[in-house]
Amino acid sequence: MSDTHNTFWAAIEEQIRELRSAQTADDVLRILDNGQGPDRGFFGGSGGDESVADALYAAGWELAWAESSIYYTMRAPDGSMITYIEGDIQRGDRHGNNPAQPAN
Repeated sequence: MSDTHNTFWAAIEEQIRELRSAQTADDVLRILDNGQGPDRGFFGGSGGDESVADALYAAGWELAWAESSIYYTMRAPDGSMITYIEGDIQRGDRHGNNPAQPAN
């Protein structure tokens, strides 16, 4: 394996570790910041052993809505929400993939 491959998966493992203690949507978006603004993030490790949902369940989050394992909305312990769409993270309940829908 290349050093780039190892570095990538080490960064993904660190994100998963941090997500296991995320208590708010802000925490998730900070951990998964991809430079596209405060209401968006990205998780590049979807082919790994653990998912964003697994890590957030461990942190006390609950599933609010799901169409599949790659399209769902979760609610944080503080009531804030994120929607996961194939690795993209958006603040709030965005199921229906409607960017004009108000974030909860």
